[in-house]
Amino acid sequence: MTEKIICAGFGGQGVMVLGKLIAYAGMLHNRQVSWLPSYGPEMRGGTANCHVILSEKPIGSPIISGDADFAIVMNKPSLDKFETSLVPGGRLLVNSSLISDKVSREDIEVYYIPANEIASECGIEKDSNLVMLGAYLALTKSIKEKEIIEAFTKIFDGEKAKLTPLHKKALEKGSKSLKI
Repeated sequence: MTEKIICAGFGGQGVMVLGKLIAYAGMLHNRQVSWLPSYGPEMRGGTANCHVILSEKPIGSPIISGDADFAIVMNKPSLDKFETSLVPGGRLLVNSSLISDKVSREDIEVYYIPANEIASECGIEKDSNLVMLGAYLALTKSIKEKEIIEAFTKIFDGEKAKLTPLHKKALEKGSKSLKI
């Protein structure tokens, strides 16, 4: 089984962390993984996205081109750019806190998640990426929440480690935000 995921937003929204967590969780559980970041010229506020591939078999190319199974978009420019990158039947997670537009495609599953509001309720507004990750986990069979929590130790170390309980809360609330 291979799953191709695009995580996209602007710099500072944690899209790279989102992709890294998925990749680390896959690695920790003996899957083949690929994580390919792409940044705009600016650090914060510029465009940012990453392609993550999880597979049982070796991955030939890290590029996802029109064949993504999932896209997690955090802002309107990302929706505009990556909506067409999904295969028919693919799943699109939209941060409805920042994107009021509705998706035009009818051949994909779309989930609107008010990630910023949910993250604020959890105590850290910057955890909107983890809210979206929780929603992704509720939809996929390739990664489990416990695997992501294990990957937290690779991403959130040192001073950041003390925020793990709040990160877990954001993950759980994101998972529960879906009305499946």
